[in-house]
Amino acid sequence: MGRSMCGHLLAAGHPVTVFSRTRAKAEPLLADGAAWADSPAAVARASEIVFTMVGVPADVRDVYFGDNGLISALAPGAIVVDMTTTEPSLATEIASAAAAKDARAVDAPVSGGDVGARNATLSILVGGDADAVATVRPLFDRLGKHIVHQGGPGTGQHTKMCNQIVIAGTMIGVCESLVYGAKAGLDLETMLSSIKSGAAGCWTLENLAPRVLKRNFDPGFLVEHFIKDMGIALAEARRMHLALPGLALVQQLYVAVQAQGHGRKGTHALVLALEHLSGI
Repeated sequence: MGRSMCGHLLAAGHPVTVFSRTRAKAEPLLADGAAWADSPAAVARASEIVFTMVGVPADVRDVYFGDNGLISALAPGAIVVDMTTTEPSLATEIASAAAAKDARAVDAPVSGGDVGARNATLSILVGGDADAVATVRPLFDRLGKHIVHQGGPGTGQHTKMCNQIVIAGTMIGVCESLVYGAKAGLDLETMLSSIKSGAAGCWTLENLAPRVLKRNFDPGFLVEHFIKDMGIALAEARRMHLALPGLALVQQLYVAVQAQGHGRKGTHALVLALEHLSGI
């Protein structure tokens, strides 16, 4: 996702400096004119606005606070924008560290998967200082179609947790409907053409159910990353004394998917665990 998003900024004529832990993943961007940096700190020294898009909270912490991390080289007036889905508390910690350097931080996780990243149609859930968000907004407009400022630091991440809770419930519904339809002997493409136009219509039916029918489980968003996101949401729920039994159930099913060796597949691989449970 990050490569596609960075490509949109390059295509719009913005000078871009990139760092990736695996340089080969950045080669297409370098071929299109991006400059290479040897560390996050080097990116910070070369940039007024820094975007990060990594995997898990530990990666975010390392990129910002590790040796040669962004915070160590952040210049006054700079803005860092973390688009990883991570812990709301980490987003507020980054904002505080940036403020101590007379810089600013924005948390801006996204929804829309690989399709949204490629097509620049992401929904971007933004938290942070209003002036910083306004400064970054023209760049967000190159990446997505629905950009909403939720409030102060961490609110973008909390909003992403709401998004993931909905996706978890939707995904199990879509996958169970496919398992049911297959066992009932329906033509699944015909079935989908009917229900996606009614009250059941959703992004998952439009974009991921067809991949299941083709047995294409290539990731738009990894199972192991979704397990991480659900874990964050459940931890926040415990902190707020909330019971989210539906989310807890779906997370356990995804843990089963991972245990079956499918952790690097897309989230629609949930259907594999449900098929296994039903012996089909």
